[in-house]
Amino acid sequence: MNTHLKNLIETALSEDIGSGDITTGATIPVDSTSTAEMLAKQDMVLAGLDVAGEVFHHLDPRVQFTPLAKDGDKIKAGTVIARISGKTRVLLTGERVALNFLQHLSGIATLTAKYVEKVKGLKVEVLDTRKTLPGLRHLEKHAVRMGGGKNHRMGLYDMVLIKDNHIKAAGSITKALEAARTKAAQLKIEVETRNLDEVREALAAKVDIIMLDNMPVETVREAVNLIAGRALVEASGNVALDTIRAIAETGVDFISTGSITHSAPAADISMKIK
Repeated sequence: MNTHLKNLIETALSEDIGSGDITTGATIPVDSTSTAEMLAKQDMVLAGLDVAGEVFHHLDPRVQFTPLAKDGDKIKAGTVIARISGKTRVLLTGERVALNFLQHLSGIATLTAKYVEKVKGLKVEVLDTRKTLPGLRHLEKHAVRMGGGKNHRMGLYDMVLIKDNHIKAAGSITKALEAARTKAAQLKIEVETRNLDEVREALAAKVDIIMLDNMPVETVREAVNLIAGRALVEASGNVALDTIRAIAETGVDFISTGSITHSAPAADISMKIK
């Protein structure tokens, strides 16, 4: 387990347990042992099962956590996805935190898979964004991959993405690009554009990727024809399950949406003592 995940689990358990699990301590004998099952209560794409296991192992390394599926699997409602055996107190104390991680991440994977299915047969890739919960980005982006999506940049450090506020502060797309190439020549550069004039300016500057931000589908199609393969094209904004297919059919290379991380409903998973 890497240090970031270890710290994340420690923080989550500390937040939940505080000075102690009063109910479990009052009702369960110290020497009691049990076996529990984690059950999928809806069809889903699984993500975060290893994280759930690490929660119990953090509380007691002797706990036996047996996965019966793996991240990325398409799970039917009613499927037992894991069995956990050990001290009953540990199982009950770790239950909520383990399920919180597992339900949240499986929810992201499940929603991502729905978006990916909508563009099946087309060349486009579905991307996530930086709209993630603080501290959970690497886990959430893992869940996106499990659902068949791809990751955009992980953070501010691994790609140049010149957005509207950068352009305003720098003076123009051209000025922002000139400065970026001086300081970060080794990285790919993407520019956010809001209209066809900005697309033309980005094209003239020979950027690697042009983002079409919040443009109507017809304008996106015009932009793709204008770019004509001279740069990769990403569509962003106004992306939903009922719009993504039409956007993809314009010929863009990527469609990015923050909804697959920030608006994914938790998957329905329960844990029951046998």
